[in-house]
Order: sequence, then structure tokens, then C-alpha cells
Amino acid sequence: VFSPHCVHKIDQQFSSSKYLSFRYYLSFELSCFLWICKLTVLIIRSLLYFTHIGRLQIILGLIFFCFQGFARNLAEDLHALDLIAEVIDLKDYDPEDSLSDECTSKAICVFLLATYTDGLPTENAEWFCKWLEEASTDFRYGQTYLKGMRYAVFGLGNSVYTGHYNTVSKNVDKWLWMLSAARILTRGEGDANVVKSRHGSLEADFGSWKARLLKRLEALVRGEKKACSGKCKKGTCKSKGKGKVLEQSEHHSSERVPWCEPLGAFTQSLMAHVQLARLYRFSLLPFFFFLSSTGYKLIGSHSGVKLCRWTKSMLRGRGGCYKHTFYGIESHRCMEATPSLACANKCVFCWRHHTNPVGTEWRWKMDPPEIILQEALQNHQNMIKQFRGVPGVRPERFEEGLTAKHCALSLVGEPIMYPEINAFIRLLHRQRISSFLVTNAQFPEEIRSLVPVTQLYVSVDASTKDSLKKIDRPLFKDFWQRFLDSLKALGEKQQRTVYRLTLVKAWNVDELKAYADLISLGQPDFIEVKGVTYCGESSASNLTMANVPWHEEVVHFVRQLADLLPDYDIASEHEHSNCLLIAHRKFNVEGQWWTWIDYERFQEFAQLYEESGGQRTFSAEDYMARTPDWALFGAKERGFDPADTRFQRKNKTKDISGC
Repeated sequence: VFSPHCVHKIDQQFSSSKYLSFRYYLSFELSCFLWICKLTVLIIRSLLYFTHIGRLQIILGLIFFCFQGFARNLAEDLHALDLIAEVIDLKDYDPEDSLSDECTSKAICVFLLATYTDGLPTENAEWFCKWLEEASTDFRYGQTYLKGMRYAVFGLGNSVYTGHYNTVSKNVDKWLWMLSAARILTRGEGDANVVKSRHGSLEADFGSWKARLLKRLEALVRGEKKACSGKCKKGTCKSKGKGKVLEQSEHHSSERVPWCEPLGAFTQSLMAHVQLARLYRFSLLPFFFFLSSTGYKLIGSHSGVKLCRWTKSMLRGRGGCYKHTFYGIESHRCMEATPSLACANKCVFCWRHHTNPVGTEWRWKMDPPEIILQEALQNHQNMIKQFRGVPGVRPERFEEGLTAKHCALSLVGEPIMYPEINAFIRLLHRQRISSFLVTNAQFPEEIRSLVPVTQLYVSVDASTKDSLKKIDRPLFKDFWQRFLDSLKALGEKQQRTVYRLTLVKAWNVDELKAYADLISLGQPDFIEVKGVTYCGESSASNLTMANVPWHEEVVHFVRQLADLLPDYDIASEHEHSNCLLIAHRKFNVEGQWWTWIDYERFQEFAQLYEESGGQRTFSAEDYMARTPDWALFGAKERGFDPADTRFQRKNKTKDISGC
């Protein structure tokens, strides 16, 4: 680059008209150089922004139009800092599709959330809050599902309503943290009660929090990763060098307690269940608290219902469960319930982490089956109604889902322990609801006395006495004899019967001959072979992801087992659930598999059976239906219904297959 003195000398030396244009050329060159320097600075600055802040999203869960001005005001201030922010309404934000993207995009999500009547979220935030709450306690997502995501939360509420003040923002902040998202700033709280507002008004509260947010974002642009020393203990934080203690909401305790509820909800739950606890000979409060906080709707003193994730999936056209593939149930119309929370086993792979009571006999005050079914259907319908307006939900399936058509009695516990199980099943059939009952093979007499069900399952988790004791950890001392007698009782049934095998790598996958012997004992119509689903860490089990077989390993096991069974063959597959179906050859008619169920014909036969007092019996072949090609083993769809659209979860940190 030429100095001004040098330029002057050159100008004098070449002052003739021949070299007059040199000065203009040199000026142009200097201008280009300065422009390049400025451009370089802008590029470097942009790279800094991209490195530390990919994009900003202001996500609104508000109901009043004036509150949305907060978001516009914040977006304008961010624009002044050369940070572009997108304002998004929560009704247009699908957490299942979008939240995992935030983990890898360097995005920062700023949530502005209002608390509405009775501590509930606003209408546009209902689905987001429901999904996030369930994901925070669902082992399929895991505690690190949102690791890498950065966020900040500001709540709008009114402290006049002491029991529900800013409940929504507190819960969202907690649930994001439970999934390992990183908070960049202490949660802010705006109070519409000017008497108690920290800064005199809702607007002033937001203005104060916004100023701290902008300062924090500027620090992130400069590459500062922590707002504190990072040495946080027991919910408090001391800033480095200043000793300033931040409020407890800045950093939660390292002790994760997923069943803890906000104080108001906890008190209400306590009062609601104190009376129930009196019905038991031992306290059930820990069980009720945990089950309630993980999505169960408890009924009376011993029953429950919960919305299956496959019900949600099929409502949105994202595929059904393996029962849809194997037997043709409509997953969006299936109610998962149990009339008995108690169980006689403590299986190592229990996905409820033994949060339900255990026992070998009925010890509780019994609720009538009519009340259980009525409340189960009502609770199920209410949970379906929460999907109204959720992004992706198909309107026709939503309307169909309001009326349950199937009932999977496999939620938790041992449903066959319920003394009025036969009356409950009859009530289901009178309402044209099919019945899929699962038992753990410890109650042979109850199996024998059971009225016809659409399909009766027995869990065969091991094939030898030692491995069954190790895996199922049954409470009965004579568990092995009970197990064998239950299989014999199953063989006496005329309707559809199923063995349900759960493969646990290094525990029970090498017992092929013993499994074949057990199959000859009970002669089931079908054999479901499924890889164990890892349920997360638990003090009650030492299973790890290493015990989960790959799908191809399950296929290999099933091929070997089928070779040992001359009357059976592989009929169907549901790759997503890591599950295959072996069927008796009597369901292969003229080269076509008929594993699906004609549910209307079953209801007709069940009605005739009841009207005749059990004289007019029927068999499994009487209500079978043809299996579609896409559901057959070896089909390119591998069990996924082509009428739906396959959804691949992003940022999947572990295998979440199963159901």
C-alpha cells in the first residue's frame, strides 16, 4: 500500500497528461482495498455469530394480543444487535419434529409463556406442554435427548393466583432441563399484580429480564460459554469472583427426581389419594405419585389407563404398532388399560421400573367393573381430545379415535388378578370393544376360568426354571410349576392364543430347544418374538443397551426357532418394534396368511356365546382375516403400513424401538 507522501511524489513525476489517469487508478485501488477490508470484517463477524448463535427463535405460548408485543419488541432489539430472530406461535411449532433440530443448529429458543386458568397453558401451548412433560419421563427419549439445545424462559402470570403463579413457565423450564437442554439465563417471571411485581409492572419485569438476555447474547457472540463459574451445587449458583448467589431456578439440583410435582399440584394429588391409600393394607402413595406424574390416569383404587405412543403416532399418520401389522387393529382406536396395577413378578425389563405394587393375591378393596370401564373410556377420550388441533393429526382419525374399538389389557400389573375380570371383559364386548389380555403365566386357574377374549397372551420370558427366576423374579415359590400349568391352560383355549417371547441378549437367546418344548406344551396359535426394550437406568435392574438385540439378531433367532417347529412358520414382521410373528400353519390358507382378525365376526360369536350360556363355542379360525401383503415377512415395507408416512426422529441418541 502506498503512503500519502509516496503518492504525492508519483503524482509530481507523472504529471503529464500521459500519466494523469494513474492517480484515478490508484484511488480506485485504495477504495477496493478498503471495501475488501470491510467485507472481511463482516464475514468474520458473521462467522462469530454462526459459531456461537446459529439462529434465534422467540416461541410464544400467549393468549392476549398485547402480550405478543413483547415478542416484537424483543425481536427489534435483537435486530439492532445484528441478530435475526424468528417469532413463532406454539400452535405452529411441533416439538416432536422441531426440538431435536435445536440441539445441532446452534439455535437459541426464547420461550414466552403465559399461565392461564387453573395453572394450565394457553390453548396454543397445550400440545407442546403435554408432549414435553411426557418426553421428560419417557425412557424412549432418555435424559440426554435435548443435549445441545440452548434456551431461556420468561413466564407471564399474576401472583394473585398464588397456587398457579407462572406454573407453565416453571414446568417448561424444568422439563427442558430434565432432557439436558442448557439454560442460558435464569427464568424470568412477569407479574401482572403491580403490588407484588418486582419492578412495578408486567412490562417492567419483562424489560429487566430482556436487558439481561441481550447482555447474555452479546457475551455468547463473543464466545463466552458460561455465565458463571459452572460450580453449581444444590440448586444455587455463585458467580466467579463476585460470590453472587443466583436464584434457585438458574441451576437445578443434580439429583433428578422425575416424579416431583409443583407444590400446588402435589398438594392436590396428595389430598386426592389419601383416601385411596386407606383402602390398602400398605401405603400406595409412592406408586400413585409416580404413575400419575408419568401420564397414567388412575381409576378408583387399583386400575389405570394411559395413552399409548402408537395411538398418538397413528393419529398423525405416522404408522401403527406391531398389533396393527400382525392383527389389523387400528392403533388410534386402541385403549391401553389395566384393572389391576399389582403384579406377581418383578421382571428385570419392566418398563414401569417397578413403580406399581406387587403381590400374590388380591388384597385390596375391589371396584366394580362398570365403574372401571366407564372411567377408563372417559379418561381415554379426554386424552384423545387433547390432540384436537395438534399439527399433523388427521381429522378423520381424530374423530374415530374418540370411540375406542380395542382394549389392550397390558398396561401394567397382572389384569387377570382382578376377581371380576370376566365381568369386565363381557362389558368390553357388549360395547363392541375387542380384548387383548396379557398374563405373566402365574395364575393357571384364572386362565382356565377366563371367558373368551379376542386374543389371550402369555409372557414366556425364559424357557428354563433358572433363567425364568433370573429374568421375571416371580414372587411365588412354586413359580415354575405355575408357569407350566399356565401354558397347559392356554392350550385348552379355543380362541386365539399367543406366546410372547422377549429376547434379552446374553440372558435367554441360547435356549432354542427349551423354547420349542414349551411351545409344544401350550400349542399357541401365534408366537411373538420381540427384542427387549431398554427402559433406561434403574436401581431395580442391571440391564443395559448391550442386552438389546439388533433386529437382524432377532430375525436370526426366529429363523432358527421356526426350523424347530414343524407346524409353524414366520408370517409377519414389524421392524420398528424389533418384533416378528411366528404363526401356526392352520392360518396359512392356500398359500395366503390369515393372521388378521375379523373384529365384527368375533363380536358376533362372543354375543352368541354369552346368550347361549357358553354352549355355542367358537374357534380362532372362525374370525380370522387375510393379512395384507405389506405386513408379510419379507415385504419391502418390513411391517410399515404404506397408507402412513414414516417419521424418522432426528438426533436419535439411542434405539427407541418397541412399544
